[in-house]
Amino acid sequence: MILAWLASGALVFHRPTESALARHLLRLRYPTPQERATLEPVWREVTARAGVEGRAYELWVEDSDSLNAVAAAGHIVGVTSFALNRLPNGELAAVMAHELGHHVGGHAWSGLLGHWYALPGRIAWRLLRAVTGFLFHVSRAFSCIGVAFFGLCVGGIAFATISTLYGLPLLLLGMPYALAAVGRRSELRADRHAAALGFAPMLAAVLEKLHQQEQQRLAAAGQGGGAQPKETAASRLLSSHPDYHTRLYHLQEYLQPAR
Repeated sequence: MILAWLASGALVFHRPTESALARHLLRLRYPTPQERATLEPVWREVTARAGVEGRAYELWVEDSDSLNAVAAAGHIVGVTSFALNRLPNGELAAVMAHELGHHVGGHAWSGLLGHWYALPGRIAWRLLRAVTGFLFHVSRAFSCIGVAFFGLCVGGIAFATISTLYGLPLLLLGMPYALAAVGRRSELRADRHAAALGFAPMLAAVLEKLHQQEQQRLAAAGQGGGAQPKETAASRLLSSHPDYHTRLYHLQEYLQPAR
C-alpha cells in the first residue's frame, strides 16, 4: 500500500491528470477568446525575456474576485479573472513572470508532489489536535490530577512512538511545516526570477495591492461582529507565502536605481 501511494505521485506528470487537477481542484478553466487575446501577448513578452518556449505551457483562468495566480504541475499558468481584468499589462506580466519562475525552478511539480505526499501528515496532525484537545478538556474537569494524567498519556504515546516506530509518525507531523518553509523559499525565488526579467517595479506594485486586499479582508472580518483574527506562530510557520514586508525586502536590490 505504501509503494502504491508513492507510485501514485507519478500521475502529476500525466497531462490529462494535470488538466483534471487544474479543473476540479484549482477551479481553473480555459480562457475565452477575449481573455486569450489579452493573455497571449503578455505571455509572449514574458517568455521572450526569459528565453523559453511559451507554447510549452497552457494559460488558464480562475473566476475569482481576488488577485492571485498559480503555477499548476508542469505546464499550466493560471490567473484570476480579477488579475486579468484589473491589472495593467505590465503588472499582469510581472505576475505571469513570477509563475513562470515556479515552472523554471521546478517548484510547481515539487510543490504538488509535496502536497500529495504530505496528506497523511496533515490528516494525522488534525486527528492528533482533535484527540488531544478533547482529552485536555476532559482532564481539566478533574483538576490537577486530570491534567497530570493527560500529560502522562501524551508523554507515554510520544515515547512509544519514538521507541517502537523510530519516530516516523512524528516526522509525518513535521512534514507540513517543512513543506511550508520550502514553499516560502520558492516564492522568494520566483519573485527574483520575475525581477531579473525586469519586472521588479511592477511586481512591487502587485505586492502592494495584495497587501491592501489582505488588510481590507482583515478589517472586514473585524467589523463583522467578531474579533479580528490574529496570526499565531503556528499559522506563520504553516504559511506557504512570505509576508508582504519580507517579499518587498528581497526585491530591494532590483528596485535600486542603477549607478
